[in-house]
Amino acid sequence: MTTRILGLSAFYHDSAAVLLVDGDIAAAAQEERFSRVRHDHRFPHNALRYCLDEAGVEIADIDYVGFYDRPLTKFHRLLETHVAFAPRSLRTFLLALPPWLTGKLHLPDVLDRALDGAYHGRYAFADHHESHAASAFFPSPFDEAAILTLDGVGEWSTATLGEGRGNRVRLTHEMRFPHSLGLLYSAFTHYTGFKVNSGEYKVMGLAPYGEPRFAPLIFEHLMRLKEDGSFWLDMSYFSFAHDLTMTTPAFHALFGGPPRAAESELTQRDMDLAASVQHVTEEVMLRSARHLQRTTGARHLVMAGGVALNCVGNGRIVRELPFDDIWIQPAAGDAGGALGVASLLWHHALGHPRESTHNRQDRMHGALLGPSYTGADLYAALDRLGAHYRLQPDRDALLTEVAGLLAGEKVVGWFQGRMEFGPRALGARSILGDARSARMQQLMNLKIKFRESFRPFAPAVLREHAARYFELPDGVESPYMLLVAPVQAAERTPPRPSAAAQGEPNERDAGPPGLAAIHERRSTIPAATHVDYSARVQTVDRDRTPYFHALLERFYRETGSPVLLNTSFNIRGEPIVCTPEDAYRCFTGTQMDALVIGDAILLKEEQAMMSEEELLRYQAQFELD
Repeated sequence: MTTRILGLSAFYHDSAAVLLVDGDIAAAAQEERFSRVRHDHRFPHNALRYCLDEAGVEIADIDYVGFYDRPLTKFHRLLETHVAFAPRSLRTFLLALPPWLTGKLHLPDVLDRALDGAYHGRYAFADHHESHAASAFFPSPFDEAAILTLDGVGEWSTATLGEGRGNRVRLTHEMRFPHSLGLLYSAFTHYTGFKVNSGEYKVMGLAPYGEPRFAPLIFEHLMRLKEDGSFWLDMSYFSFAHDLTMTTPAFHALFGGPPRAAESELTQRDMDLAASVQHVTEEVMLRSARHLQRTTGARHLVMAGGVALNCVGNGRIVRELPFDDIWIQPAAGDAGGALGVASLLWHHALGHPRESTHNRQDRMHGALLGPSYTGADLYAALDRLGAHYRLQPDRDALLTEVAGLLAGEKVVGWFQGRMEFGPRALGARSILGDARSARMQQLMNLKIKFRESFRPFAPAVLREHAARYFELPDGVESPYMLLVAPVQAAERTPPRPSAAAQGEPNERDAGPPGLAAIHERRSTIPAATHVDYSARVQTVDRDRTPYFHALLERFYRETGSPVLLNTSFNIRGEPIVCTPEDAYRCFTGTQMDALVIGDAILLKEEQAMMSEEELLRYQAQFELD
C-alpha cells in the first residue's frame, strides 16, 4: 500500500511543502516561487497544491502530515526571553504576542483550516534542528555520517552535533539561544546595511574585498569561543533578544559608528567588517566540525541550517579537515525542514529502512523537484504574452545555437524541466553567460540582476573537468553550488598594478581600495573568479541535470571551455522564476539577449519591450533584499 507523507514549514521564514511517496521525494517547492514574495513565510497553500497535483492526489489521500518545529516550545522561549530581558523586551513581546494567540499556539486548528478539513489524521511536530539534521542525513549518499546543524535559532537550539546511522539520526550536543552563530552573522549583516535573513550572502560576497582587522575585537569583546566550536555571546552588544534591532550602542561604539544606512555607499570599513565576521564564522564552523570528527571518528559529514549556506566556510571544511566527503542539504534553511520532518516520519515513526545509494548518488533528484511545463503549456503561455519565438524541436541544433549565442557574449535565460528546490539555480531556472568574458560579471550585476557590482557569480563546470579549474579534493563534488574553492594556479592571471598604485589617477579606482579590484582580470574565467581567486563551484553531471550537462558539453565542444557563468533567473529582490510568464517578464524587463524556454528560442530584438513605466513597476513589486 502506498504511503504519502506531507512535510510543511511555515510562519517563520521560507515556507515550503514536500511530499514523500513511499519514502521517495515526489515534489518539493517553496511558497515564494508561486506567491512572488521573497522568503514568503505564510502557509504554503500554493506549494502544497503543486505537490498534490504533481503526485496526482488530494489532501484526503495523505497519510501523515508533519510540521518542522514545535510551536509550544518556541513560545516558551519567547516567554522566558521576555522575562529575562524585561522591561526592555516589552515592546517586542507585545508585537510578537498577537500572532501566537490567534494562530501559532493553535497550529493543529490552523493546519485543519489550511487543509480544508480534508485531512483526518494527526499532526506530527519535530524539533527544528532534528528536522534540519534529518534533511541533511537521510537524502545524503552516506550510510553513516556526522551531522552538524547551524542556524539562527529553532526552538532553543542554535546549533547541534550528532550522528546518522542507517535509518536513525541522533543529536547529542546543542548550543542554545541567544548564543547563535547565525544571529551573530545577522547582526553584522544589519550593521553593514543589508537586510537580515536575506542579505547574509552579500556579506559573504563582500568579505574578500576587506581585511579581517575587526576579528580580534569580536573574539575579545563579543564572544568567548571554545576549542569545540561552542561559544558564549556578551549580550550587552546585541539587542535581537529584546528589540526589533540587532545591535546596541555598545556594539556601535566598539566598531566605530552607527550602522550603515541601507543602499548608501560602501566604505572600506564595511568591507573589513564583512571580512571579520566571515573569518570568525569560518573559525566556529571549522572548530565545530573538527570536534565532531574527533569525537565520532566519522568519515563523512552532512550539514544543514541557514549557516550551512556559507559556502566559503564549507569549502574550508572540505579542504582542511580529514573527512572523506561532505554533503550539504541544498535547501539548507527552513524550507528544507519540511523535507526533514517528512523523512523523520518515514524512517523514525514508521521504521522504514534506508536503502544504500548506488554510485554515491544522493536522494535529492538533483534538487529538481518543482513544477515543470509541457510544450503545449509553454507555447500557450508565450502566445498569451504576445511573445515572438521560434521553435527548434531538434535538440542537437538547439544546443548548438545556444552555445553559439553564449560564445558570442550573449546573456541567455535558460528555462527547462522541473524547478529547483532551495535557493540556488542549478540549470533549470538559470541565467547563463560566458565565464571567459571579462565584462560579463558587471554586465549581469548591473544590467540583468540590478544589484551591487561587487557580487560574484558561480561557475557551472562539467564534473569531469572541474579539477582542471578548481582546487577540489579528489572525489569531492559540488552539485548544489555549496562549496567555494580556489581557482587552480595554472588558470590564474597575475594581478595588474592599479593606476593609483602607479601614481596615475583613474576614475575606476575611485572609492574604497578594496573595490578597485573588481575591474582586474584574475583568471581564464574572470567572470566567475572572485577577488580572492575563489569561486562558488557547481559541478554538473549527466545523472542529476542531463539537459544542462548536454548544454555545457556542447559549449565545450564549440569553444574548448567547459565552464559557464550560472546565476538564478530573477532580478534583485525577486524569487527565482517559476512559470513561463515569470520568465518572460524577467526576460523583457532586463537586458538579457535571449530566452530559451523548452524548445522555443526568443531573441530580445524581436520582442515588444517594456516601457520605462512598466519596467519601473516590474522592479518595484519586489522588495529590495
